[in-house]
Amino acid sequence: MTARIEIVAASKSYPGVRALDDVDFDVAAGEVHALLGENGAGKSTLIKIMTGAATADAGELRLDGRPLAFASPADARAAGVGAVYQEVNLVPTLTVTENLALGRLPRRFGLVDWRAARLQARQRLRKLGVEIEVERPLGAYSIAVQQLVAIARALEDDTRVLVLDEPTASLDAAETTRLLAIVRELRDRGMAIVFISHFLDQVYAIADRLTVLRNGRRVGVGTAREMPLGKLVPLMLGRELEAVEHARAAVEARTGEPILVAEGIGKARVMAPFHLSLRPGEAVGLSGLLGAGRTESAKLVFGALRADCGSVRIAGEEISPSPRACLARGVAFCPEDRKAEGIFAELSIRENIAIALQSKRGWLKALSRAEQDRLARQMIEALAIATPDAEKPVGQLSGGNQQKAVLARALVSEPRVLILDEPTRGIDVGAHAEIVALIRRLTGQGLAVLVASSELEELIAVSDRVAVLRDRVFVGELSGADINLKAIMRTIAAPGPTGA
Repeated sequence: MTARIEIVAASKSYPGVRALDDVDFDVAAGEVHALLGENGAGKSTLIKIMTGAATADAGELRLDGRPLAFASPADARAAGVGAVYQEVNLVPTLTVTENLALGRLPRRFGLVDWRAARLQARQRLRKLGVEIEVERPLGAYSIAVQQLVAIARALEDDTRVLVLDEPTASLDAAETTRLLAIVRELRDRGMAIVFISHFLDQVYAIADRLTVLRNGRRVGVGTAREMPLGKLVPLMLGRELEAVEHARAAVEARTGEPILVAEGIGKARVMAPFHLSLRPGEAVGLSGLLGAGRTESAKLVFGALRADCGSVRIAGEEISPSPRACLARGVAFCPEDRKAEGIFAELSIRENIAIALQSKRGWLKALSRAEQDRLARQMIEALAIATPDAEKPVGQLSGGNQQKAVLARALVSEPRVLILDEPTRGIDVGAHAEIVALIRRLTGQGLAVLVASSELEELIAVSDRVAVLRDRVFVGELSGADINLKAIMRTIAAPGPTGA
């Protein structure tokens, strides 16, 4: 097929990171080409180059065979390349008409021609099969309609390439079906479409070809038929099904009553209802590709995401999950994004460590400075946090030591259940090994631990059971000697029910 848009030998580096390394990518007219990869694979950098938000250090961008260099997204749009992102980048308080005409209002005799603007808005939406009142505020409509308005805005009369970045992430099954039908219609009209999604069932339903990136390099390209799940998953994860498996000591099955039970808990558009239990001294892992629902599941159990169905029991007591209720009953949570959700960068290590216990006690029972100092010294020693003293701002620590500080804050609250979301992301090998050893030690002391991680070896090393997720659905559970690379990857890739 003749390429409508083509990137040849693209490389891009940021300080300390090689985001793209000699990557080729092309999309033909009348084709949906899926771009796949885990976090850090290079997808975002590639589409930034394609849409003018970034410039490659090396390589060439071609549109209909003609070399181009976009200086900005506006340049890309003028050349016929549009993009729609997961977060609808429109203004909910403005009307649909105003959003569609923003920055390009039709004028007559020097004044805005609102009648023409409304007519154009209706015509653009009608091309997508959308009939809505264009004078209503955009925020009055569902996320699905807002997404369609965003697509209508990206589609000019001369749009030749459309980039869709996670367009169905916030949609339910019916809305997803509608949007995919519109994508097919656009493809059939001859548009070249780049489709980025973590929902592999949708990828196989819509894509003509698939390209897989890993660590900034292209590691696979082919048709959906040429790249079934059994081939795709190892490419994305960087592991072969036949890889040598790590030795894993046999772990006795935990017995006794669960300390935490989640029954049928879920949230529409976010996570299908699931069941999960944790026993004292047990580590349960959550595994799956990026976007499978690991983080969402952990946050639903902790109440950081509010469920709309199901129940949670802690030590036999049913609660309405919320961070406050969980903390009060001995459940602690360490989030994936430690910089945005975990640490208070300007506060000292001492203050970061003490704040969770202070919150649990309530502000009327203030921790004394002496007690804060004692706790900080104890945790710095126990977790080997590399710092000259407890008064150093935590934002000045390395990533691994910041992660240890987040763990320390959770542990001083003396939890019975510890939820860890990507506990070793972005830290060095030494700190990684220390945190894995710490998780083993904590479960040995009777703590129940839920670990959501993209690191398969990490889950194999620490877990008594591993729940496998795909496309926001729990699709299997492994235990004991069955917890190995081959079994986890086969469960991820196995045919079975999935859904949004």
